[in-house]
Amino acid sequence: MGQKGREIVKMNVDELIDLLNKALADEWLAYYQYWIGAKVVKGPMKDAVIAELTLHATEELSHAELIATRIIQLGGTPVLSPAEWLRITGCGYDAPTDHYVEEILNQNIKGEQCAIRVYNSLLDLTREGDPVSYNMILTILSQEVEHEEDLQALKEDIDLMLMKRQ
Repeated sequence: MGQKGREIVKMNVDELIDLLNKALADEWLAYYQYWIGAKVVKGPMKDAVIAELTLHATEELSHAELIATRIIQLGGTPVLSPAEWLRITGCGYDAPTDHYVEEILNQNIKGEQCAIRVYNSLLDLTREGDPVSYNMILTILSQEVEHEEDLQALKEDIDLMLMKRQ
């Protein structure tokens, strides 16, 4: 970590690195949940759901990149093992055992809602203590809110389509 970069952090850097590593684990698990969900999803509007899940997977991976870079800037080491992701995750991982579109969407909405809570908490924590992490977290939080909205809109479209057929 650069000298001036260290001076601007007015909080416990080790605690922040631990929290960022938890968020990093969440992002990797979210990436995989979206990616594998896009591979196995079945049902109405499948193609639209696949496109959205694939886009979200790419964005979750970019979040992981941002967080890992920030951890290194802070003098830490990003979580190194997928086994560790499951041990330290705050949001967990829901394997898409039911491939129906609504179930896949529900699982990912739940994940986004957890991510929103996590990043909102990190935003509060870093607001005064670390402006660089704060700005990164604000960017990620904005995208997580958008993800939740996108997924809920898809779910509403599917619900309306199925109701219209009845």
